[in-house]
Amino acid sequence: MNKATSGLTASEKLNFLLTNRLPRRWATLFIGWFSRIESPVLTRISIAVWQCFADDLRLQDARKRHFRSLRECFTRQLKPGLRPLDLRPDVVCSPCDAVVGACGRIEGNRVFQAKGFPYTLDDLIPDAALAARYRNGQFVTLRLKSSMYHRFHAPVDCHISQVSYVSGDTWNVNPVALKQVEKLFCKNERAVLELWSGDRNYSLTLVPVAAILVASMKFHFLPEPLDLKYRGANQIPCDARFRKGQEMGYFQHGSTILVFASGQYQRSTGVSEGHHIKVGEALLTGHPLPGRERSDSCLSEEPTVAFDT
Repeated sequence: MNKATSGLTASEKLNFLLTNRLPRRWATLFIGWFSRIESPVLTRISIAVWQCFADDLRLQDARKRHFRSLRECFTRQLKPGLRPLDLRPDVVCSPCDAVVGACGRIEGNRVFQAKGFPYTLDDLIPDAALAARYRNGQFVTLRLKSSMYHRFHAPVDCHISQVSYVSGDTWNVNPVALKQVEKLFCKNERAVLELWSGDRNYSLTLVPVAAILVASMKFHFLPEPLDLKYRGANQIPCDARFRKGQEMGYFQHGSTILVFASGQYQRSTGVSEGHHIKVGEALLTGHPLPGRERSDSCLSEEPTVAFDT
């Protein structure tokens, strides 16, 4: 940290101490174990306690209302039709429900996690050539609160040929921590997904970042989840093709997705820090036109994937 917690309010100090002074790895492993316990009674009690701290938990939007485990609640699917998809071909949709954090133009290769707290693309993305594509481009930080819908979807038609996995810490990624921990996103466990859309002059990359009590990212196109117990390769080849809006995977709890776009893109109207955005809504504009039109208007859950093992 390069700032003292004395600059925070009393509630922010308590939040920071409770979420970042715990033994993060063991707390995360414990919640991972606890959330998988299949007991309807224990699950109802856990959800009731959770709702005391998260009054924006909207289980009435879920496809089903009764859950066998807390994990099943965290990873719940939504009722059909609740997230209309922006079909305009030049629009990049939000991949998830989120609160928009820091966002804007990338200054050379410098990005901000919060005011006065920069990090560099090279520190975050292990592939130097990929990181270089986003110099002076756009970035948007999407924070998924624990109460939100935890699944994420393809923001455009795209192909993913590799996932770069970076093991790391599990700092909380809430606004309090982002104002206190330097280069937090660069320290945490994360995955880097380049979205190939067929035009080499336009680049989009998603970086899902794990956090305390989460540290588990499940991608439907990989044979196993990426979590604290993962011991496989860091460069994971795959062959996954998505249509805009198709489900890519989910977090176990809440976390963050960083969106990077090359310089041709612009943020959509209203996308600014503190804005609440839903999956399928316009996030960026300036995507190259594909020369074909879409007729489906809602999110889909069936990507075309093939494991490359």
